[in-house]
Amino acid sequence: MKICFWGDIATALTDNTSGGAELQMALIAKALARGGHEVVLIDYQAKEDSITADGIKIFRIEGWNKGIRVIRTFTHRLPKLYHSLKEQKADVYYCRIRDFRHILAFWAARKVKGKFVLGLASDLDAMSFTMRFKYQHLAAPGSLWSFSSSLLIEVVYPYLLRKADLVLVQHGEQKELLSKKNISSKVLLNLIDTSTMPVVSTKFPHEFIYVGYLDKRKRIVDFFELVTKTPSISYKVVGQPGDKTGLFYYDKLKQCKNVILYGKLSHSETMYHIANSKALISTSPMEGFPNIFIEAWASGIPVFSLYFDPGVIEKENLGKVSGGNLDVLIKAMETPWDSSEFSMKAKKYVEHNHVLNADKIEEINSLFSNL
Repeated sequence: MKICFWGDIATALTDNTSGGAELQMALIAKALARGGHEVVLIDYQAKEDSITADGIKIFRIEGWNKGIRVIRTFTHRLPKLYHSLKEQKADVYYCRIRDFRHILAFWAARKVKGKFVLGLASDLDAMSFTMRFKYQHLAAPGSLWSFSSSLLIEVVYPYLLRKADLVLVQHGEQKELLSKKNISSKVLLNLIDTSTMPVVSTKFPHEFIYVGYLDKRKRIVDFFELVTKTPSISYKVVGQPGDKTGLFYYDKLKQCKNVILYGKLSHSETMYHIANSKALISTSPMEGFPNIFIEAWASGIPVFSLYFDPGVIEKENLGKVSGGNLDVLIKAMETPWDSSEFSMKAKKYVEHNHVLNADKIEEINSLFSNL
């Protein structure tokens, strides 16, 4: 079976992923390739065609950056993307992340009589427009293009959810949200490749770590308040500002003596810092199933989340969710969690549910093969 992915994915196959969803797409691609399928990636950021060690073929889109800036999306990019997708004549086209351009993969699939699979990357993908307006559109106002793109996504994405041959969700709550809209789906938990887990060099780490974009959507304001309310607690921050709000508070964090700012790091460097931290801090109100949560548990450390729980933190006792209450979060942070029992439990949870092993490869291959 030939399976086609598209997006900014090629870098995630190395060590410089552009985001969590891209990393998950890369891991699914690896699983399918290891299962014996022919896997191709259409990557508009790739500078040349190539083949990975797993046999995944990466194709660039020639002339992607040609044309007049304002109109080249319609004169060059969209036509070239559709042509590249259709040219693959794949049996299955897989898309992830909210993007109106997925309609091109859907059309390509229908044109060549293939199947179309859509994977959710966030709870917002399954929620109402009102929720997306509150937590996404209002939280991240952007350029005219961003506004226009958002409108197109709001038209296209719900259509694709209903027309997809298979919808993959990250956890049971997403499945339930779609079920209320009469959309069937199957759960595929996010993956982690533990073959490259870093060495823990700090026996008793004392810093808490924040990983990800620092912006309004991720509630950087709450994180800054947490830092200022706990001057005796040390923090490491891996990530960069994502908007004006993030830039403002990033500059303010530079003045905090209990914070070390690392900026953007490679995936392996980020994993090293997670493994050598006391716990992971999250202030984002809306996610899907964050990779960094899984990476923290795989390292044997807890997750302290101000708002969000993908349905396992409280259930499996893998940290604390404080319902938006900073004082509750701070109290949990002051409670000892660094026992060997907790570490073993967290690692065992990841091993049983998220590790890219033979069983998980078989599960993924079965989902795609049975379309």
